[in-house]
Amino acid sequence: MRAYIIRRLLLVVPTVFLAATIVFFMIRLIPGSMIDIMASQMAYFTKTSRAAIEHELGFDVPLFTQYWRWMGALFLHGDLGASLWKKTPVVYEILIRWPVTFELGLLGLIVAQVIALPVGIYSALRQDTWGDYVGRSVAILCIAVPSFWLATMVVVLPSIWWGYMPSIIYIPFMENPIENLKMVIIPAIVLGMYVSGITMRMTRSMMLEVLRQDYIRTAWAKGLRERVVVLRHAVKNALIPVITLLGLYVPIVFGGAVIIEQIFGLPGIVRLTYQSVSMRDYSIVSGILVFNAVVVLLITLIVDLTYAFLDPRIRYR
Repeated sequence: MRAYIIRRLLLVVPTVFLAATIVFFMIRLIPGSMIDIMASQMAYFTKTSRAAIEHELGFDVPLFTQYWRWMGALFLHGDLGASLWKKTPVVYEILIRWPVTFELGLLGLIVAQVIALPVGIYSALRQDTWGDYVGRSVAILCIAVPSFWLATMVVVLPSIWWGYMPSIIYIPFMENPIENLKMVIIPAIVLGMYVSGITMRMTRSMMLEVLRQDYIRTAWAKGLRERVVVLRHAVKNALIPVITLLGLYVPIVFGGAVIIEQIFGLPGIVRLTYQSVSMRDYSIVSGILVFNAVVVLLITLIVDLTYAFLDPRIRYR
């Protein structure tokens, strides 16, 4: 197990190098530039001032020179650079914004699993009953309803019917946990609905497959109670593909948070990415995407290690 973890961690370095290279060049393919945006906001903008700004930002050298400077700072010093607009370190911007997105994404995944696992298991145990039909209908509804539409309706309809608007002033969790959860729980539910629907269907399918296995029939024949058969023998084996699916949807959840953060006014890292792309702040966009790549790689490793807990037959060398 230890050797496996070390090998996987060593693979993070070339993977991040490749991701950083793709990110650096791809974001510079976006039409327009930061200098053009500055020029549109300044009443007096001459060739001299443009040249001075390009020199200050390091844009007056060839693109590959900019690339090697940035990669050298990243891998030799762990420096993600500074914001081209605010001049603040990218690491600082990530540290103050990431907890918001992390809390939103984590709550969204928790809500999705709290809803999906019981419904999926119940639908499999009561196959082709009215409860199964209701569970499958709920799953399809969660998949079919777009998150941006649901988020908009959650904000607009209560304001029209009851004159209620969610707070737009973010309160950190450590400052006031209750008020923070009041503000974040509704966006988290909206964010987790799609994953909940997918997980319901996967859980139901895998439970039906596991319940038809010979060892489950043996457990029933031994006279074990339904709760013991389901929880001890069926659920753990059925959850392995579900955990795999969950690992794949983690980056999708955090990526989909951009719409939720915009609608609910949450100052998260995904919203910062959207704003930085609009302003062509290459340093922040590059730093955030590299940071997200590392997070996704670590989450994938955690998901892989979870298999050994769910199925003792799985061993890593």
